[in-house]
Amino acid sequence: MKQLVLDLGAEPVHTLESFEVGRNAEAAALMRQFADRSSREHFAYLWGEMGSGKSHLLKALATTERARYISPFSIESEFVYSPEVDLYLLDDCEKLSPVAQIDAFALFNEIRANNAFMVSSGAVAPAVLPVREDLRTRMGWGLIYQLHGLSDDEKVAALGQAAAARGLTLSPGVLPYLLSHFQRDMRSLSAMLDSLDQYSLETQRPITLPLLREWLQAEAKE
Repeated sequence: MKQLVLDLGAEPVHTLESFEVGRNAEAAALMRQFADRSSREHFAYLWGEMGSGKSHLLKALATTERARYISPFSIESEFVYSPEVDLYLLDDCEKLSPVAQIDAFALFNEIRANNAFMVSSGAVAPAVLPVREDLRTRMGWGLIYQLHGLSDDEKVAALGQAAAARGLTLSPGVLPYLLSHFQRDMRSLSAMLDSLDQYSLETQRPITLPLLREWLQAEAKE
């Protein structure tokens, strides 16, 4: 069977409500405080493996008023402090170029001087982040949380809840089969479930394990 190539479509809308909390309840609660600027801490750093939800949370916060999302590849002006922005979201800090690290260092200082807020993220803890020492120090100014990805059981439960919310009925075995045979991140699994739902509608048959296998065989032939 050829490897399936998912068309993941447009970038999904990230919200704090759609974040699957799992073992990250304390970090998620803090992010809600940052969203309404009620946190006693003005800085926070989130770290964890790919798929743990770091970017989801930062992009969700970026939808609030007076917030700015910054990637390592953002233009230089995005790293400049603005009085119109009081929440800055700096993602994937391990990918910052030497020039961007200098800009980020200056931005941290401006944020602190103006009593604004900053949430940054990286693949590893600040102490071992591959950036200049003075920037590592600033990333450790506030609270630091390691984000934990969902367990297999939590992924199955989350997908089951999403399916139920959309009125889908899945026979036993469908979600575990998806989880054990394909990409395991939630976005890919959700996209796979969407495509399976569409195939179910086209064939006017319920979503069962035999239907899933039939759909996969049809996809592999295309």
